[in-house]
Amino acid sequence: MDFEPTRNLALELVRVTEAAALMAGRFMGRGDKAAADHSAVEAMRLVLNSIQMNAIVVIGEGEKDNAPMLFNGERVGTGSGAEMDIAVDPIDGTRPLAHGTYNAISTVAVAPRGTMFNPGPFVYMDKIAVGPAAKGKINIEAPVADNLKAIAKASGKTVEDLTAIILDRPRHAQLIAEVRRNGVRIRLIPDGDVAGALMTAWPDSGIDVLFGIGGTPEGVLAACALRAMGGEIQGKLFARNEGELRRGREMGYDFEKILTMDDLVSTEDVFFAATGITEGELLHGVKYFGKGARTDSLVVRGLTGTVRQIVATHRWDKLSQLSAIKYQDLTPD
Repeated sequence: MDFEPTRNLALELVRVTEAAALMAGRFMGRGDKAAADHSAVEAMRLVLNSIQMNAIVVIGEGEKDNAPMLFNGERVGTGSGAEMDIAVDPIDGTRPLAHGTYNAISTVAVAPRGTMFNPGPFVYMDKIAVGPAAKGKINIEAPVADNLKAIAKASGKTVEDLTAIILDRPRHAQLIAEVRRNGVRIRLIPDGDVAGALMTAWPDSGIDVLFGIGGTPEGVLAACALRAMGGEIQGKLFARNEGELRRGREMGYDFEKILTMDDLVSTEDVFFAATGITEGELLHGVKYFGKGARTDSLVVRGLTGTVRQIVATHRWDKLSQLSAIKYQDLTPD
C-alpha cells in the first residue's frame, strides 16, 4: 500500500532554532548572559508563532535562572492545526556562550498534546544517557562500575576505551572519582547537558555516556531527540533540600521513580531541532561573514527515525525584506 508523505514539523522547527542561534551568536564571549538569552527568546517566539500548530509550552525557558522566558503555559503557533506540547531551550549553555567556549546550542521539541513529562517546579534530575549500542543495557540505580561495564560490552570496547561526559559541579565530586577509578576518560562541561546527552548518540563525538544531575527540562528535550537517534536516557527527580522533597511529594511527584524514555515523552511522534551557537563536538557554531551567516543544525523525527544535519547560509539582504527579526541591529543603546 502506498502512503502520501506526511508533514515533518521538525523541518519547520529548524527555522526556530536557526533564528535563536543567529541572534544569540552575536553575544559570544561578551559576558552578558541576560542579553543573549533575551535576544534568543524573542527570535524563537516570533518564528514559533508563524508555524501552523496549536502548541502549549510545557517546558519553558528561564525559570531556574530568572532569565527572560517562553513561560510554561504560553500558547505558541498560529492557533490552528494540531494540538501539541512544546519544550524549548533557546540557549542550552548560556555560560559557555557568554564566555566564548564550547557546545552552546539552541533547541526545541514538539510532540502531541499530553505526551511530554511536566516537571512542574522541580528543575533538577539525576540522569544517565547512552547511544544506540548501549540502549537497554543501563540502569540509573546500578553502581557506576556496573553501568560502565555494560556500556563497554555493548559497544565492543574495553572500559578504558570509554569517555563519559559530566557537568563540572561540586555535587559530582564523588561521581567523577568513581568514574576515574574505573579508568574511564572524562569530558567535564560547564553547562549544556542537552548537547552532552545527544553526543552519546552522535557517532563522531567520541562520547559514550552522560552521567550526573542536570536540568529536568533538558532531560525531556534530550529524550525527544534520543527517541529518534536510537539512544536512551533514564532519570530520577532530584530534590535540592528537604523542603523541596516534601513539597514534591505533596504535589504527587515520586522522587524514587525511574523516569524512562516513555515517561519523559510517551510517543514516537516527536520532532526535535537544534542549532549550534558556539563550536562543539555535536554542531558547529554560527559563522558570520558580513553579508550573512552560516548555521549548522540537527533535525530529528521520531516516527521515521530520520536524523538530518542541515548546513544553511543566511543572507541579511534577503532576510531583512521578510523578517521582523533584526539580525544585524545589535548595537548597544
